[in-house]
Amino acid sequence: MDADSSRLQTRSTRKRRKMQRVTMMDVAKLAQVSPSTVSLYLRKPAAVSPAAGQEIARAISALGYVPNLVAGGLAAASSKVVSIIVPSIRNAFFAETVSTLQSELAAEGLQVLLGHSEYGEDQEEALVRTALSWAPAAVVLTGLSHSAGTRKLLRASGVPVVEMWELGGTPIDMAVGFSHPRVGASAARHLLSKGRRALAFLGARMQEDHRAETRASGFAETARLGDGLSHEIINHPGAATVEAGALLLTRALERIPNLDGIACSNDLIALGALFECQRRGIAVPDAIAVVGFGDLDFSASCIPSLTTIRPSGDLIGREVARLILGSIQGDRPEGASRIIDTGHVLIERRST
Repeated sequence: MDADSSRLQTRSTRKRRKMQRVTMMDVAKLAQVSPSTVSLYLRKPAAVSPAAGQEIARAISALGYVPNLVAGGLAAASSKVVSIIVPSIRNAFFAETVSTLQSELAAEGLQVLLGHSEYGEDQEEALVRTALSWAPAAVVLTGLSHSAGTRKLLRASGVPVVEMWELGGTPIDMAVGFSHPRVGASAARHLLSKGRRALAFLGARMQEDHRAETRASGFAETARLGDGLSHEIINHPGAATVEAGALLLTRALERIPNLDGIACSNDLIALGALFECQRRGIAVPDAIAVVGFGDLDFSASCIPSLTTIRPSGDLIGREVARLILGSIQGDRPEGASRIIDTGHVLIERRST
């Protein structure tokens, strides 16, 4: 065997070891107790001596071990479940992706277990721990920002993991999505191309919504490139709603009296900004141009129709399903094929 082949074999062996599921035997070995003691601790912690319990708990934490609640003959049933975790089930942006993903998986006999984290990493970690205890066929997360505990659990599990709706970092396993800074940059470039010079990015819950925050960063960076431009990033601490959009526009007008172009973190906020412009008698797009994000159902039919950025949620769902099904069938992607860029499209309508 030549040196190159040896290195490839070594890397392949390391990867297989990395993806192997942590077992009760591993916990027992690290804690220096018997597997039966570990099993007893998991069922009845008080039945184990405090010293042994402490060592077992340390081993579980160190290895990222999750007990499999699907035991014996039922273990095969676990392969029929795919866990999908989204930030919020109230957010319409993820509905298209989850619906498409569910349809694609159902066609292959797989069922979806849906959870929502409310943009909290601790809540997401709790959901991941629960999902892994049922030995799912795969886990789907939203975005690339997760707690260290979540990453550790998933890497130790050996379960196929797909992170969706975001690219730009190093995925745990596989990723399908797009660059959010590029989305923000596209919105800024579009406004600049329309001759707008006093710009604002209106967003909500950006202290928790990492993806909206990076869209704002991409917008600000592009706006900064123009000579004599003013720009502001304005955040509402609550949910991204129509009401929040009206409040954000009011705040933007207070900060930027000559405001003539806004980009919004989603179409709901953009709709609220349009309503507030109508209440104030501000002509859109003559006085202020408005760009949204999401291309929700109302975007083409509101007055004026909304220029927005379409993230192709259905395509994300199909690509996630393709990666999951391939992994289950033994064709887990390697290298660059683990990351799928679905891109984005700016849809120009009458608001700009």
